[in-house]
Amino acid sequence: MNAYDEKYFGAARLLPRVLREAALALPAKSQKEAEELRLRVGHPVSALLPEGERELGGPEVTPGDIDSAVEIATGASAHSARESVRAGYINAAGGYRLGLCGEAVSGGGEVLGFRALSSLSVRVPREVHGVARETAAELGGRIGSTLIISPPGAGKTTFLRDLVRLVSDGAPELGIAPSLVGLADERGEIAAVSGGAPRMNVGRRTDIMSACPKAAAVMMLLRAMNPGTIALDEITAPEDIKAVNSAANCGVRLFATVHAGSVAELMKKPLYSALLGGGIFVTAVIITRDGGRRVYKTERLI
Repeated sequence: MNAYDEKYFGAARLLPRVLREAALALPAKSQKEAEELRLRVGHPVSALLPEGERELGGPEVTPGDIDSAVEIATGASAHSARESVRAGYINAAGGYRLGLCGEAVSGGGEVLGFRALSSLSVRVPREVHGVARETAAELGGRIGSTLIISPPGAGKTTFLRDLVRLVSDGAPELGIAPSLVGLADERGEIAAVSGGAPRMNVGRRTDIMSACPKAAAVMMLLRAMNPGTIALDEITAPEDIKAVNSAANCGVRLFATVHAGSVAELMKKPLYSALLGGGIFVTAVIITRDGGRRVYKTERLI
């Protein structure tokens, strides 16, 4: 075990044996940096690294390999994860999320499942403690409603998790008093709740609503848990924005993420221009990559 990065090893264990061996042949330094393992039928398993995707050698992935990974992730009970499978992902113990792609079965305008899977990604969950501290210090501890912006895979969820932990536990040295946080964790990526217990550290004063559509989770947290802050990942739909507006009108601070490269890019999209035009968010944190390094830029919105 000492030869492997712990989180990466956990991701590799979700693969069938032959592919697992190919994944674990990745050098230890690269294992620590790996963000995903990817399986595509007809190609060797690959790892997503800061510099890009790298094929790891070994045999070509078969449809049976992907089915086996799903069985491992669900404990051979894929039917128990039916709802998330319909949404294109599976949450496995330890905070691992498997993204699914293939030939979908549809009915009544909805995806009912998959007839055959052709691709699978295993996200390597990584906690980076302290990644939000510099931004908090830059704001003098006065953290208002914050929108976290970046392209996919650039670290929005990691930053959001650390920001939630920071305000939940408090940081007196930064002028941040501890406060109640409600976390709408629809896909289970932020807190990785399993058996009722979060596998990721999101702070001792954080109440988590997981496996629930974000908009519904926000409203339930508002009604039931009296949070001072509500956090949610990936605003993507009008109902999410309606829930965010409702929370803001109740005086709740909001932390949220969106996919974009900049505030200017967001403003070109009607859904998000309405969100920004509402004056809900005070600050934007824009995350970009410079080679293998992430850069965090703070921009005032109002």
